[in-house]
Amino acid sequence: MCDDHAFDDMIEHNLRQGGMSRRELGSLTLGAGIAFALPRVAGAADTTESDVEIKTPDGTTDAYFVHPAAGRHAAVLVWPDIFGLRPAFRQMGKRLAESGYAVLVVNPFYRTKKAPTAPEKANFDDPETRKMLMGLAGTLSLATARTDAQAFLGWLDQQAATDTKRKAGTTGYCMSGRMAFATAAALPDRIGAVASFHGGGLATDQPESPHFLIAKTKARFLVAIAENDDQKEPKTKDILRDAFAKAGRAAEVEVYPAMHGWCPPDSAVYDAAQAEKAWGRMMELFKVALG
Repeated sequence: MCDDHAFDDMIEHNLRQGGMSRRELGSLTLGAGIAFALPRVAGAADTTESDVEIKTPDGTTDAYFVHPAAGRHAAVLVWPDIFGLRPAFRQMGKRLAESGYAVLVVNPFYRTKKAPTAPEKANFDDPETRKMLMGLAGTLSLATARTDAQAFLGWLDQQAATDTKRKAGTTGYCMSGRMAFATAAALPDRIGAVASFHGGGLATDQPESPHFLIAKTKARFLVAIAENDDQKEPKTKDILRDAFAKAGRAAEVEVYPAMHGWCPPDSAVYDAAQAEKAWGRMMELFKVALG
């Protein structure tokens, strides 16, 4: 969900699991710092990586572009979570590139500041840090996601490493799950796959709820829901499944036995086993949907 409840759940989970004091937990890095080493990709491609800048109607964003060193490949746009563009997401982007994709990991908060947008050691039990992060998230909307998605995919499609004859994919984490949905709706003929991991606010009672966008897409979906998010909003999975069915969209909607935020390797609630399961399902999705 990427809200106050999600942060509190992370804190309580670590207090229970690790026997830490609240002060010790506060020193944990979430969104920056030490990241677990992700498993090596079998037959990993040699990659080329660079920091890039991309013009949008609202300014210029900083981003990380990584792709196999040779050939043309399906594009994947990666939207980071509330902690923004950082080493963990670069690591995840590179792993995707080693698997054969041209990957762009963006700074969604570029309108406010360049990356890093979270403190190096973001203490999510600190009220001011929490307020700052939620403030950043509040600057974004489905409208900004649509504007940005068009600019980002437009840039990707101009790169020599991108195979524009193949569909593109997009991924979102936490607050950016809805951005991935908006990307697919904004570019229905371009986006063939959407993966959302512990995404928040995907099915609400608001007119602009992301689940209403499903019918505007032509993509296949993977929606991986955190167990504690499902406990708080048990109807979300059913609303999403119903929306996918009515729209005739292929979708895998599953609740994982893991905490909100379990996928990024620098998360305080990182769950290696469940993160690998989710990653594997994403790889299967991309294999089928992106050619």
